[in-house]
Amino acid sequence: MAKITFIEPDGKEKVVEAEHGLSLLEVAHNNGIDLEGACEGSLACSTCHIVVEKSFFDSLPEPSEEEEDMLDLAFGLTHTSRLGCQIIVDEKLDGMKVTIPSGTRNMSVE
Repeated sequence: MAKITFIEPDGKEKVVEAEHGLSLLEVAHNNGIDLEGACEGSLACSTCHIVVEKSFFDSLPEPSEEEEDMLDLAFGLTHTSRLGCQIIVDEKLDGMKVTIPSGTRNMSVE
């Protein structure tokens, strides 16, 4: 298990125990955290966009071209933006903080 801190748009922090092998989107849903994930993790939207703290961002695997394409559609994109469905929890993520942006852009309903 890894401890992950989700920072919600209102600034509230929620620390959760994340099982290794799950995506951050799954961890959020399992812990009642409001991270949309409209495509249910199939890499077809950008609604699970999160901002990863810099110290952990640099240690993550590079995003795929498909993830980068979806991130281009994300609301509030930053240099440390990733999709929660594409980050898989392992021991290296213990202590990581991620921020949930204040909005999402779901191209399938807009």
